[in-house]
Amino acid sequence: MRRFHSYGPIDLDLHFGVERKPLVDRCLDYLIGQPDRGGHYFTIWAARQTGKTWLMRRVLQEIPRRYGEQFALLNLSFGWLSGMPFNPPPGIERTFFPEEFGTLLQREFPQHPEVTRWSDFPALFSRQTQLFDRPLILLIDEVDTLPAPLLDLVVRQFRELYLARENNWLHGLALIGVRAVLGIESQRGSPFNIQRSLHVPNLTAEEVREMYHQYQAESGQPIDPAVVAKVYDVTRGQPGLVSWFGELLTDTYNPTSPYPSLQGQAHQTDFQPIDMTTWQRVWHKSRSVEPNNTITNLIAKARMPEYQPFLTELFSETTIPFSFYDPIISYLYTHGIIGTETIKQPNGELVDVCRFTSPFVQDCLYQALSQELVNDPQIVLVLDPLDELTDVLAGPTLNLPAMLERYRDYLGRLKASGFNPWKEQPRRQTDYHLTEAVGHFHLFAWLQIALGRQCVVSPEFPTGNGKVDLHIRCGDKRGIIEVKSFVSASETREARKQAAAYAHQIGFDQVTVALFVPVLEETVLARLSGTEVINGVQVSTVAIGWV
Repeated sequence: MRRFHSYGPIDLDLHFGVERKPLVDRCLDYLIGQPDRGGHYFTIWAARQTGKTWLMRRVLQEIPRRYGEQFALLNLSFGWLSGMPFNPPPGIERTFFPEEFGTLLQREFPQHPEVTRWSDFPALFSRQTQLFDRPLILLIDEVDTLPAPLLDLVVRQFRELYLARENNWLHGLALIGVRAVLGIESQRGSPFNIQRSLHVPNLTAEEVREMYHQYQAESGQPIDPAVVAKVYDVTRGQPGLVSWFGELLTDTYNPTSPYPSLQGQAHQTDFQPIDMTTWQRVWHKSRSVEPNNTITNLIAKARMPEYQPFLTELFSETTIPFSFYDPIISYLYTHGIIGTETIKQPNGELVDVCRFTSPFVQDCLYQALSQELVNDPQIVLVLDPLDELTDVLAGPTLNLPAMLERYRDYLGRLKASGFNPWKEQPRRQTDYHLTEAVGHFHLFAWLQIALGRQCVVSPEFPTGNGKVDLHIRCGDKRGIIEVKSFVSASETREARKQAAAYAHQIGFDQVTVALFVPVLEETVLARLSGTEVINGVQVSTVAIGWV
């Protein structure tokens, strides 16, 4: 029986997956072009674990089925050169030929003429040599692991081959990696200006349902359709994550797994359905104890100093314009951290704005960045050790305003100790006040410590992007904190109305607003704090000073 598989390319004989025939056909059409005249040189690009290598292998299988032995096929990888330094002597950057690159060519073309300089490179594909005897289809994986200046030189060679294609066997070429526009970092621009670009998209909702239908058909174990819908909703169809959640659901946390090897079970024949209870357990484990290589890689990129301020702002800003020509946005987009959404502005104009690629990616980044930005001294206690939080937890409902008063006290103790938690944190470019997300991160991390043994504190993203609510669950009691930063009195009034509307929508009759205000005067904070009832929902506002 097949399994879900999320580490490396899938094999449809061994793993659950979908054919993606339109994508395969499009890639094949690009490579073949006009069979008697020539194909295209193009890039296949997408973030990690989205199926680029699988697509390459699938196309290489399909070409002989359709065209017999009309084409020679060759696939190689530049991953072997990952991390290779590229330090040409000054003045010969455009002609410098690294010895390591020559070694790679020798390994992949064992019968080729020796290549020790760029002028030798065209001989690999020349019709005058005996290395090939028919048109060649070449696919090169992991091209952007090369240092950018070396990649620029390599692509320049392929451009020259394209312009003189009547003299060489290179019929079609696909360069496979993360970036769509090769040479984008070159001051001279991309030399590969004849390229096309094939982006590997995420799976559709129908393709995700098909994968989980395959599992049910082969195992005999039913899966609640709501679970499959959840998998698509939280991953947005990212192939590696769809399969990873499949592993967790059908194998790791399956109450009656058809795979007996992992937990020493006997083979099951009478299965419990994989239902929403199983999903809730998997969702919790996926965010806490189950490592995922794709997410770990994204977090490492998000923590880089040049990208962290932008991502911090994205947690509280819904209208950041998307531009592929912005280097920060381009990097985060091509690496699968952010995507785009088209929204309509009040004047009716359509604009593309930045969004996180999926709720799961957003959730993991939120938790990682909250810990990254909170670096409070350990000598200041989060709570009084004797504080049992009776007034917060003992009543019929959670008293979250009382909890926020303790947070205000904690900030006061930090200040008294000479520590400023807001120092060097990201600020808005408009007025240089701290960004709202900084308050989110700091309060979330504090709540997790202060309530961690008695309650579950989790971020929720009701609109997918640009809005974060902190949900607190203590036994059968639940509460919501919405975090806002003060801009004006009118915007604060609107924020209270929105908080009330959201609470009413999800069936809550009360909500607490943590309002971060760029002043420390207690009289000002007192005027901005208070409780009111809006459309039947009790809205409590606690103003928190920060500078």
